[in-house]
Amino acid sequence: MYPNVLLFINGQWGPSAAGRTLPVVNPASGAQIGTVARAEKADLDRALEAADQGFKKWRKVSAFDRYKIMRKAADLLRERADLIAPLMTQEQGKPLPEARAEVMAGADIIDWFAEEARRTYGRVVPARAENIYQLVIKEPVGPVAAFTPWNFPINQVVRKLSGAVAAGCSIIVKAPEETPASPAELIRAFADAGVPAGVVNLVYGVPAEISEYLIPHPVIRKISFTGSTSVGKQLAALAGKHMKRSTMELGGHAPVIVFDDADLDAAAKMLSGSKYRNAGQVCVSPTRFLVQEKIYDAFVEKFVAASKNVKVGDGMEKGTAMGALANPRRIAAMETGIQDAIKHGAKVQTGGDRIGSKGNFFQPTVLTEVPNDARVMNEEPFGPMAVINPFRNFEDAVKEANRLPFGLASYAFTRSAKTANAIAAEVETGMMTINHLGLALPEVPFGGVKDSGYGTEGGADALEAYLNAKFVSQAGV
Repeated sequence: MYPNVLLFINGQWGPSAAGRTLPVVNPASGAQIGTVARAEKADLDRALEAADQGFKKWRKVSAFDRYKIMRKAADLLRERADLIAPLMTQEQGKPLPEARAEVMAGADIIDWFAEEARRTYGRVVPARAENIYQLVIKEPVGPVAAFTPWNFPINQVVRKLSGAVAAGCSIIVKAPEETPASPAELIRAFADAGVPAGVVNLVYGVPAEISEYLIPHPVIRKISFTGSTSVGKQLAALAGKHMKRSTMELGGHAPVIVFDDADLDAAAKMLSGSKYRNAGQVCVSPTRFLVQEKIYDAFVEKFVAASKNVKVGDGMEKGTAMGALANPRRIAAMETGIQDAIKHGAKVQTGGDRIGSKGNFFQPTVLTEVPNDARVMNEEPFGPMAVINPFRNFEDAVKEANRLPFGLASYAFTRSAKTANAIAAEVETGMMTINHLGLALPEVPFGGVKDSGYGTEGGADALEAYLNAKFVSQAGV
């Protein structure tokens, strides 16, 4: 059963003050399955007051005690994975095993931040005179406003939530209205673990209304946003205007560089699996495949064969490898991109069409010989589409990889250590994984450069975004 999702403010679940709701639709059927409470100004004011008071309490709780509560939240999330995963599949479309894996990965992220918060060390700076101590102390930055998208309903929230709570901050999460039930269950795990009222708050509503109200508000001291580059730039500008610290994880268009000495079978197998995970609705999804001329035809053949074998269907059905796209907008974007590519001379090797008229199902699609002036070579497809083009030499591959203003994720396959080192140095990207898929683990950085944003939401550096460094100089008396 899919619930009608409520707001969580100051430790209490409830409807919005005005009683307004938004519909929640199952992307596999197109049918409404529930509603989500729509927050308005009165609700945001309550959340801001709660976050302000919650921060004053939570910042005084020791890192060790915060750790214990967070570890309990992680355990609760794991215990409830089989109940939460079906909610995610119903609202987002991804296959049930992927949804369950996301819940379990979310618990690992909570554990990581809980442990890391116990090591938010300051330092002693050697003084220039006797009897003086110079200390650097780490303090929580303050209440946080977090804005997250629908593609990973739990894991886009959990990085921001865990970083803030671990550091001693309070937080208001503006979770996605299209996929509200699974992030609500994440919040419930924190509440049931014993996080004090006001520390964690959850709202839904009209995204622009909420961001434009929360970001300038004096209570909020930091924002964290995951979403498109265009929206991220607007929110970053608003945050800058009000001197708010911000972390931005924005769009990408990940290049994949397959050199002619690569393990062809391994590359095709790994990349096809990665491409169609979550129906390609992944910010780090491989999108622009650059394959060296000598092995180009062989790679295309293997990748197309793998694409044709992907079982598309309702994510709740056993054996489904790729579910429905999350919303009708993605269908329209896929169709527009493919039609434009064909007009520019691209060849459709497989796929290219919507599946049926019920739900948001689309064929795994492979395009080849796509010129650089086609839209799909410049705009992130964010769907089950792979664009495969040949390249001649190392310099050509680097030039194409760096051509766009994005720099989130990248991939490379080669048996040469020299080539691996060189490509890692030359590609302008926040993350690169070579000869395997090694991104998005809790303990490693996760973030981009250029128009893909700034800051990281993974690894030890992620916690620093939620901390201020205070300098204290003390002379003996």
